[in-house]
Amino acid sequence: MKINAIGFVAIPVTDIPRARKFYEDVLGLKVSDEMMGGRWIEYAVGEDTLAIANVSDAWRPSDQGTGAAFEVEDFDNAIKRLKDRQVRFAAEPFETPCCHIAVVQDPDGNKLIIHKLKPEK
Repeated sequence: MKINAIGFVAIPVTDIPRARKFYEDVLGLKVSDEMMGGRWIEYAVGEDTLAIANVSDAWRPSDQGTGAAFEVEDFDNAIKRLKDRQVRFAAEPFETPCCHIAVVQDPDGNKLIIHKLKPEK
């Protein structure tokens, strides 16, 4: 499996409007994209992306840290490799309008996002 970059850093939130007020009004970030009916908000921070989201009960805020997304070269190959090595999946692979995503756990239970952007049309 080849990891090309950290694709984004994602922070789960419980209340999107409240979180947006903090990230936009307090921190001054500007929205670069909004997806999933407003449940996923992205901000460009230099060359990188910070996302806030409320997309699943399986991915909730905690005091256990924030998740980084690894942008992989070949999503299917990465998933096969992880499954062959019996890595725990917190979220099985799924597709969004712009990408493919799965969430795996390291041996301590930390969640890591495996990510592959779809080609731009």
